[in-house]
Amino acid sequence: MTIEKIKNNIDSKLGDNVKIIYNGSRNKKEEYSGIISETYNYIFIIKTDSDEVKSFSYRDVLTNTIELFFDKL
Repeated sequence: MTIEKIKNNIDSKLGDNVKIIYNGSRNKKEEYSGIISETYNYIFIIKTDSDEVKSFSYRDVLTNTIELFFDKL
C-alpha cells in the first residue's frame, strides 16, 4: 500500500469513528478512540472521545507505527 492510497482511504472516512493503537518504543502501546476530524497533505487529526486532539502521519500507518480500526455499521 502506498501513502497516496492510505491518504485517500482516510479522506473517505472523514467524520467516521476510529480506534487507533499507537505502537511506541519499548513495547509501549497507547489506544485512542474518536473521530477523524481533519486531513491534510501529510497528517490527519483525530478528536478523541476525551476531547483531546491527536495528529498522526500517513507514514505512521504505512510503517505500522499505528493501527487503525474503523467502526462497521
